[in-house]
Amino acid sequence: IVWLLPLVAVLIGAWLVYKTLQETGPTITISFNTAEGIQANKTKVKFLDVEVGVVQKVDIKEGASGIVLTVEMVPEAKPWITEGVRFWVVRPRIGAGGVSGIGTLLSGAYIGMDLVGEGAFKRDHVGLEEPPNVFSTTPGSRYRLKAPGLGSLTQGSPVLFREIKVGEVTSHQLADDHSYVEVEIFIHAPHDRFVKKNTRFWNAGGVDLSLDANGLKVNTQSLVSILSGGVAFDNLIDIDQDEPAGEDSTFKLYGTYEEALQKEYT
Repeated sequence: IVWLLPLVAVLIGAWLVYKTLQETGPTITISFNTAEGIQANKTKVKFLDVEVGVVQKVDIKEGASGIVLTVEMVPEAKPWITEGVRFWVVRPRIGAGGVSGIGTLLSGAYIGMDLVGEGAFKRDHVGLEEPPNVFSTTPGSRYRLKAPGLGSLTQGSPVLFREIKVGEVTSHQLADDHSYVEVEIFIHAPHDRFVKKNTRFWNAGGVDLSLDANGLKVNTQSLVSILSGGVAFDNLIDIDQDEPAGEDSTFKLYGTYEEALQKEYT
């Protein structure tokens, strides 16, 4: 009986420790170039506008090359913290895709989160400096375009089908051998079903002027494409309509609509 009371106290203490550990989510780190708008114990992490974490600490990276956030996530978020998860800071921005993050003018900046596939748990992450304009839950297809130069295209530039916006440019980068620029685009469902194996894409940015015997011709797709560039596509050549292009297919990006009309012989 003398030892019963200490034994009960030990069991209660062990249960409290276990309960605390169960109610505490994983702690992760996220690196950014700057801590603009981020405050320790205040800035939240949100997924689909639901709070799933909070920034506990803001530190400067070794070598002063950026900042590192220590973030405590809710326990339910652990299965989502994989190698493919993406983080970025949501703040007011003005870009080719429009104005975003206006709501943070009153509530303050927060960290957005998007899930990309499954995988093993990962504790250390590198945040995106620009928010993605397409999320993993958005239905549609991604394609790649090969162009000799980027021109006026930027992230968020529209992708047009018969002068209607059906997608946007998501990223761009130089090829490994620097011989061309690879542009990634996303076309929303159900419009992606119109992309066939021989679909032609062309740069629709700016204004195309031509002068002939019939006078001056002005060709442009939309006001947005004039200001921020854009990509247009259509099925211009004799093609097999039963052959849709698979996701991540690669196409040539022609400079103008007239170039896209020309037949190519191999």
